[in-house]
Amino acid sequence: MASSFGQLFRITTWGESHGGGVGVVVDGCPPRLKLSEADIQPDLDRRRPGQSKIVTPRKESDTIQILSGISEKGLTLGTPISLWVKNEDQRSEAYNEMKDKFRPSHADFTYFAKYGVRAWQGGGRASARETVGRVAAGAIAKKILREKFGVEVLAYVKQVQKLIGDVNPETVKLKDVESNIVRCPDAKAAEKMIRLIEKIRSDGNTVGGIVEGIARGVPAGWGEPVFDKLEADLAKAMLSLPACKGFESGDGFGGILLTGLEHNDAFRARNKKVFTTTNRSGGIQGGISNGETIFFRTAFKPVATVMHEQDTISEKLENTTLKGRGRHDPCVLPRAVPMVEAMTALVLVDHALRQRAQCS
Repeated sequence: MASSFGQLFRITTWGESHGGGVGVVVDGCPPRLKLSEADIQPDLDRRRPGQSKIVTPRKESDTIQILSGISEKGLTLGTPISLWVKNEDQRSEAYNEMKDKFRPSHADFTYFAKYGVRAWQGGGRASARETVGRVAAGAIAKKILREKFGVEVLAYVKQVQKLIGDVNPETVKLKDVESNIVRCPDAKAAEKMIRLIEKIRSDGNTVGGIVEGIARGVPAGWGEPVFDKLEADLAKAMLSLPACKGFESGDGFGGILLTGLEHNDAFRARNKKVFTTTNRSGGIQGGISNGETIFFRTAFKPVATVMHEQDTISEKLENTTLKGRGRHDPCVLPRAVPMVEAMTALVLVDHALRQRAQCS
């Protein structure tokens, strides 16, 4: 099972939803970076379940522990950093019926088809619980980007079903994102989104939407020109997240409505600094950053587990029905925000180190 991501800054996540815990090993972190649990915990608090009325009520403190890779002075050693979070609130009995039945549109059937065995309690590695390790590693990546390269990574909820927030990616701040429980910086749109999610939840149903990610301060030159294009790596990173079904950068699919003359970002220079008059490319051209703000959108489907009876099959391939049980998010978007930030930071810090190694 491919559980590793990155080249020079490489992470390996481990653990199942209802096992003893989940975590990550970070290999390739530069030495002499001041690092403690306090640098990582805030992002895990934004990801954890039970944080508001519109997410799963599973109660996990998600308290991070650093097990290796840090000196007695709190500096990274350049050796693998192992991070662990204990699972505290597993209720496997809620999944008893799913031991022999596959949840529609979930990973149950496909995992069983591949491996011939599966962790049916909570979905195992297919659960969003796996992303604890990604977010923890992403917090380290964000710290490196911020302190060593002056790069800021941010994400926010842009859309829930048909409700769209009006957000300026050039000026939005973290405090704007964190100003409400749905993590949409547009306050009026956020109120409507929260009401919609509450209604969907009361109906035993789920809803999806879009998270927009941005990176400000990325210098020109990060990325690769062919197979490891910066936006290709970002796309892989986002599509590896649970429930993510779509990715577009810059104008994305909307760009097809324009002509080349309309879509091109004109170059200018001022005080020996290159910039573009528009940013329809989303900060990336030819797979390499051009110095403008990187921005992209990720589409997350409605959560597969709904509290209604649906047609499915058993492991013995018998036709049957299944009703969702347990504690689940009616909408993944509020908790997906720190996940998108984490994966963005992991891609960017890896390319930053690769650029420094090859071209500096």
